[in-house]
Amino acid sequence: MFGSKIDLLKRDWLDVVFANKNKSYGAYELRQRSSANTTKSLLIASTAFVLLFLSPKIMELFKGKAPEEEIVKQTEVVVQPPPPVNPETPPPPPVEPPPPKQDQVKFPPPIVKPDELVRDEEPVQIEDLKKADPGQKTIAGDPDADIVIAGPAGDGPKQAAVVEDTKVYDFVSLETQPSFPGGMEKFYAYLKKAVRYPPMAQENNIQGKVFLSFVVEKDGSLTDIKVDRKLGGGTDEEAVRVLKASPRWIPGVQNGKKVRVKYNIPISFTLSQ
Repeated sequence: MFGSKIDLLKRDWLDVVFANKNKSYGAYELRQRSSANTTKSLLIASTAFVLLFLSPKIMELFKGKAPEEEIVKQTEVVVQPPPPVNPETPPPPPVEPPPPKQDQVKFPPPIVKPDELVRDEEPVQIEDLKKADPGQKTIAGDPDADIVIAGPAGDGPKQAAVVEDTKVYDFVSLETQPSFPGGMEKFYAYLKKAVRYPPMAQENNIQGKVFLSFVVEKDGSLTDIKVDRKLGGGTDEEAVRVLKASPRWIPGVQNGKKVRVKYNIPISFTLSQ
């Protein structure tokens, strides 16, 4: 008996195992259906795996064949060099300009020559120049000809464009430094009146200085306000707010002109005892 192959899931063995026991309990029924459930699970898992593996192909069948990528062929084009210039080829004949609208009288600029080279030619008279224009040779004018301007037309004298100086100068190396109207004493009096101590800084007993930098514009307004060293507790934001609300300053001057100047200043926050 022990040497033979034993299948514990057969009905005969189940009856032996569950003899004189409650077969309506779930274990007997589960063992009875175990083989069928295992086979069914394998079939379902295999089918799901095959469908998952073939899903891209199935999608292609429903959507149609995917378009093939267009292959762009590059063709190398060889440019032929220009034909060599034949030195024996004569140059094209010069094009004669059209006749002027008014008669022209030969009146070249005077050139100093020896007496033996001077030709016995009668010089042009002033009366001839009243009727004709001076030129290098005598040409009969054409009254119906168009007026031709030989030289390039000019635009006349141009005024140089005014370039605005937008450079930000350092207040140390400046001819006239920017200042608050009435001096720095007035500025600190303004700060004392305008600064509102932040409640968070009061509760945490935060005291000290906030170091700021800004640019005094040509019109005296303050721009590009930055906090270079923070104190915290809302003091940094309050310092920026006070500078933004500041009256206009007197701008700095360099070479007699108003310029933009970078300025650094500390604002103190002190709790009164």
